[in-house]
Amino acid sequence: MKTRILGIILLVMAQTAIAQNISNFYSQAYGDAKNPAIIFLHGGPGYNAVSFEVSTAQTLAAQGFYVVVYDQRGSGRTKKDSTSKFTFREAFDDLNAIYAKYKLTTATLIGHSYGGTLGLLFANAYPEKVSSLIMVSAPLSFQQTFRNIIARCRKIYTETSSVQLKYIDLLETMDTASLEYSSYCFLHARACGLYKTKNPAPRSKTISDSLKKCPWAAYLSNMTSAPVSGLYKNEHYTTLNLTASLAALKGKVKVFGIYGQDDGLFDAAEIAQLQSAIGAENFTFVPDASHTVFVDQPDVFIALIKKYMH
Repeated sequence: MKTRILGIILLVMAQTAIAQNISNFYSQAYGDAKNPAIIFLHGGPGYNAVSFEVSTAQTLAAQGFYVVVYDQRGSGRTKKDSTSKFTFREAFDDLNAIYAKYKLTTATLIGHSYGGTLGLLFANAYPEKVSSLIMVSAPLSFQQTFRNIIARCRKIYTETSSVQLKYIDLLETMDTASLEYSSYCFLHARACGLYKTKNPAPRSKTISDSLKKCPWAAYLSNMTSAPVSGLYKNEHYTTLNLTASLAALKGKVKVFGIYGQDDGLFDAAEIAQLQSAIGAENFTFVPDASHTVFVDQPDVFIALIKKYMH
């Protein structure tokens, strides 16, 4: 009897801790809670959900979905606190708390970029909570992604900047497992325009204007450092190869992929590997879209979400 009472006390304490924890998080829900649920997992680590929330959340809700967005621990509108550890286990607990807050038993996870990593690992840990996983512009192998970034930037700099080319030479001498290496890769990717498409949809311009005018516009260029350094220190996330994690979901959780054809972060080999793992019928390569497919081609993106969640 005493053991049972102690167990109940511990359970209540744990639930209270989660409630206190999630109360400090920025989160928002759109649509009717009776509709199929979607939880958006933003990229980074250390970025935020602003671009998806402003561009896509309400539109998806109008299409018959219940859409939940949140800024992960220490990211964007959610500040870190003294208890923050920045581990995957902690990120799973935070996501479970989002499920609890919005009374969800299962949901489709849309994981953008690093959010695809978090979604994939969470789905392996809690397959019963994930009705499907939609990976959007998410790396399968971080190291392969970095090698592709370097190769593409080298080609661009060879034609445009001998000075920057020397930095690529230096980058290739660095420890590829270091945080500095991955950070410089992403900086060069941005400098070389690997995140951009030349021909976004006409509505993309309207969305971009709305993002610039929204109350959270400052967060669009904001990447907080604590989640980056914390998850690197504790999980070495920049060395992850998620091939085995993806294979482990087969028969448990349906996985889909939405990637932009103009996304310069990924090479043909990594895309082919992903297609092979999830099935070509579950993968869409979106023309005239780069890393942020839901901004570059918003109508195509919405149609694909509806298709994959039908």
